[in-house]
Amino acid sequence: MKKIILVFLLISVFGACKKTNNTKLTFLDEFVLADSIPFQNSIIGGLSAIDKTNGFYYFVVDDARNPRFLKAKINIQQNEIQAVDFKDVVFLNDSTTSYYKENHLDLESIFVDEETEEITFVGEGSIRKKKGLTVFKTAANGKFIEAYKLPESLSNNKIIKHNAGFEGSSKSIDGKGFWVAMEAPLKTDGEDPTFTKTSSPIRITYYDKATKKATKQFAYQLERITKPAKGKVNLNGATAILEYKKNHFFIIERTYQSGYGAHGNIVRVFDATIDKETTNVLEIDSLKKTTFIPLKKRLLLNFEKVQDQLTNGIIDNIEGMTFGPILENGNQSLILISDDNFQVYGKQLNQFVLLEITN
Repeated sequence: MKKIILVFLLISVFGACKKTNNTKLTFLDEFVLADSIPFQNSIIGGLSAIDKTNGFYYFVVDDARNPRFLKAKINIQQNEIQAVDFKDVVFLNDSTTSYYKENHLDLESIFVDEETEEITFVGEGSIRKKKGLTVFKTAANGKFIEAYKLPESLSNNKIIKHNAGFEGSSKSIDGKGFWVAMEAPLKTDGEDPTFTKTSSPIRITYYDKATKKATKQFAYQLERITKPAKGKVNLNGATAILEYKKNHFFIIERTYQSGYGAHGNIVRVFDATIDKETTNVLEIDSLKKTTFIPLKKRLLLNFEKVQDQLTNGIIDNIEGMTFGPILENGNQSLILISDDNFQVYGKQLNQFVLLEITN
């Protein structure tokens, strides 16, 4: 009997160990692109998202006055980013549809279908101008194809904060759909993160490609702000999401605080997981009034730990994330990019960061 119990305990322990997620991120390199580079009747900057498809990297440009995306090659050798070579810029102009004119195309995320090369964009609109969130698809030449219907919880502009709507997106790892993430909580869901622990859940929504509808939605709790206030602006939100394994995500949280100059950003990358206990909140109107279980999360990397390896010790406005190439040791790499806001708010960096994923 004792032997049976011992065997059972060993199986239980082994099973628990197998379920443990040992994923880690290691900083490898940083590459800073010169600012305000002219390119094909435009300026390179405002890089708000990145996606890798068929050997090319696609960047969405955060410029609502002239919405566009860029296509590039990134040369990575011996764990270092050697160069970023831009190949093309495509403007979202289409005289056959009124969609672009009717909506405020403040684009924040992009991903590309590997088979059709159709491109899906995610935008936060302009709540002050009464223009809502957008999720829509175009051809490779920027011509409009179709828009996705928003779930009920995200179609009411009265409960969405300005400049805090859709910020990140990710193709699902199985290719059957995609995920879209809010930057900040809805007014009816929770409080913005402060210096103390608050309930600050954002909504992460799954769209099914076959039905073209949002079929599930989960809550992810943002972290509190960790540095003392020096100015009036103290914000933390989610800026990028990437599903790297079924129901497992890398999520970037970026804190921005005024008063710190070029060192006003805190950037943290978390591992977040949906499991059987995680609450599907798609049909829930207000998370403030509901008991729910959010994604489980753990910290993978805080860039304060590697600031001595960054230009002038600065981690800038990181808003994009995608898989890079397989490294020489066989491990998968990750590429992060920053949005320099076209230098409107002072000197910022077009910053590219290379990370290694290990298990």
